[in-house]
Amino acid sequence: MSNTDLLLSAEALPAGFRFACVTAGLKPSGKPDFALAIADQPISAAALYTANRVQAAPLIVDRKHIERSGSKIQVVAINSGNANCSTGEAGLRAAEQVCAAAAQTFGCHDYQVFPSSTGIIGVPLPAEKLVAAMPNAASEAAATPKAFSSFARGILTTDTKPKVATATVQIDGRSIRIAGACKGAGMIGPQLVPHATMLGYIFTDAAIDPTALDNYLRAAVDKTFNCISIDGDMSTNDTVLLLASGASGVSVLADNPGFQIALEAVCLSLARQIVHDGEGITHVIELQIKGAPTRADALTVAKTIATSPLVKTAWAGNDPNWGRLMAAIGYSGVAIDPSRINIWFGRNEICRDGGRSPLYDEARAHAYLQQREFSVRIDLGLGSGSCTFFTTDLTHEYIHINADYST
Repeated sequence: MSNTDLLLSAEALPAGFRFACVTAGLKPSGKPDFALAIADQPISAAALYTANRVQAAPLIVDRKHIERSGSKIQVVAINSGNANCSTGEAGLRAAEQVCAAAAQTFGCHDYQVFPSSTGIIGVPLPAEKLVAAMPNAASEAAATPKAFSSFARGILTTDTKPKVATATVQIDGRSIRIAGACKGAGMIGPQLVPHATMLGYIFTDAAIDPTALDNYLRAAVDKTFNCISIDGDMSTNDTVLLLASGASGVSVLADNPGFQIALEAVCLSLARQIVHDGEGITHVIELQIKGAPTRADALTVAKTIATSPLVKTAWAGNDPNWGRLMAAIGYSGVAIDPSRINIWFGRNEICRDGGRSPLYDEARAHAYLQQREFSVRIDLGLGSGSCTFFTTDLTHEYIHINADYST
């Protein structure tokens, strides 16, 4: 079962990892801003990154290190308060400088270090501050729930709370543990492909080879992190990393349904926590799209609706203006037949056969939309393609937060 309580029990934490978080001085607030996860040795790793063509320096370094190491990583080094993006060659050197210091501190090669950054774009990363903080991080690193909690808090930027999830799965009568931490509250419209930022780090003590691990991660991300949006803005730093320590002694081969289900449960919990912590939001919406020609078409419709300012502001005002949904579906680019579209707000039928439903009750629909969480179900009536997608409204508070973000 997934567990989103930050105060994890020792039994919930995967073996083979130590965690730390210290203050390096990147955040003006003085809050902890440098988090590390350290494995006992180089272990299997799989990572997916943003599809944004402008990519932060650490992502460029990560791809190179994953390839050179044969997908074997020992140290994850994450700084918050600075995205290290659009910083040119200096940014790449800064990321590599942090990796070199971590390698020396923890006894591995620099290409077995996986750096990440989150914060303001276009500001040079003062790597010397992270290097100076490395010895303190090493001394604090521990394989405890408290250390994991500190790790989860240290990666935050505009988040109001940390986000963690765990799962335990039995394979061949033995327990495998999965734990994840992520950050994200704004600039959330991820499209993670092999092809305020969303960062996710997932740890398991299963023994899994890198190829199988990569397949597990892709399948999980497709149904979870790639099915959320707060503002539709795709970050330059989006990353999800999955590490398998093997410390449980339990080997997981490819296509193990138990492990896949547990991994997806952790990823879905983390993804939903991101949406619930969206900047300035007052509503969380579950979009259920069915009857599309393909799943890809269903996702296109969902993303179009989820990023429509008119739809999102209607939700903010509890306004059952279903015509805005129809308009968004129509310009999504998906081939549709308007006369086949049916829409429900929860159990309230709003639209039938492309027009106002005879059962439509505006007052009841308005009351339903006043809930913090509600569902919008849309049947396009064309095929078997479907998806579930989570998004938010758009409020004055979101504008206030992002208008003042860098100042």
